[in-house]
Amino acid sequence: MSIDKSKVFKALREVLDPQSGQSIILKNMVRDLDVEGNNINFSLELPSAFEGKDKSALNFACMEAVQKVYPEANVNVHMISTMPGAATPASPLSHVKNIIAVASGKGGVGKSTVSVNLALGLKQLGAKVGLIDADLYGPSIPTMLDLKGQRPKIQQIYDQPKIVPLQAYGMPVMSIGFIIEPEQAVVLRGPRLAGIIQQFFNDTIWPELDYLIVDLPPGTGDIQLTLVQTVPVTGAVLVTTPQEVAVADAVKAMNMFLLPSVNVPILGVVENMSWFTPAELPDNKYYLFGEGGGKQMAQMSESVLLGQVPIVQSIRESGDEGKPAIMKDIPQATSALKEVAENVARQVAIRNETMDPTQVVKVQG
Repeated sequence: MSIDKSKVFKALREVLDPQSGQSIILKNMVRDLDVEGNNINFSLELPSAFEGKDKSALNFACMEAVQKVYPEANVNVHMISTMPGAATPASPLSHVKNIIAVASGKGGVGKSTVSVNLALGLKQLGAKVGLIDADLYGPSIPTMLDLKGQRPKIQQIYDQPKIVPLQAYGMPVMSIGFIIEPEQAVVLRGPRLAGIIQQFFNDTIWPELDYLIVDLPPGTGDIQLTLVQTVPVTGAVLVTTPQEVAVADAVKAMNMFLLPSVNVPILGVVENMSWFTPAELPDNKYYLFGEGGGKQMAQMSESVLLGQVPIVQSIRESGDEGKPAIMKDIPQATSALKEVAENVARQVAIRNETMDPTQVVKVQG
């Protein structure tokens, strides 16, 4: 019997990692695959925290998958644990290339609108994109993506329940708004907040992605800290409006990401509500909230101004009806949102070429 290594790899793609729900091939867990006659030998690299029952389930799943293709083969799986206390903790989302936090210092600046349109804008550029609504107190993503009232499915992987994200316009999305009733008040303390955010990353089956956009709540609280302690954040996009009070609050969000212990790069600043343009006067600009806040914020963070988004009634209407503005042809608004997505993609590429990967923040005991 002649055994083809490529067929073995193909068979192992169907085996899922119990912790992430992803293919062990996609997670790059298979090492040193070797074929000697009827013997198929390979190693599985596992996190040091991997439980014994998971190892056993994974071992039998590998044997079963390969023997479906080669029934007479002897499959030998060697489990290798990564060393505890390693300098770089394994990310639960190693198959996601870039995790981008969208942050603001205060509420009401249009952060969720920017997050949704940024995610869909990156998708329009040909990228594979997912979206997490991490604003647990005020989840608005279900409304903006026409997903109100829908519930995610649960998939059992080796007897462990995993969440399957909902889909919007071909994009996987997760929000606490899919779990609670729309009118239900969210009353949670720090540990519960942290647990939900960790579930969104660790217990949700995210596909292979180029970008995962995380829409954060305003400020610098428990959710922001949990994010950087759970996954390596590629960079942050700051959202502000032009007026001084919004910039003053945005500085606090900026400074949190730039703390030496956090060290998340600022990709740039989006200035929202830059001016008002009435539909009947498309050439007029009325600077209702002043001018210059976004540029000032970009200078303070030593980053760039990613774009200026005007106040256009159709942007608000598009969000309310669940079809974001970037999916339409709205004069000024659509082009401004597409420019933001293009600039974010460019800044991520520059960041990855010139800087080391961000590390998960270690919890100080």
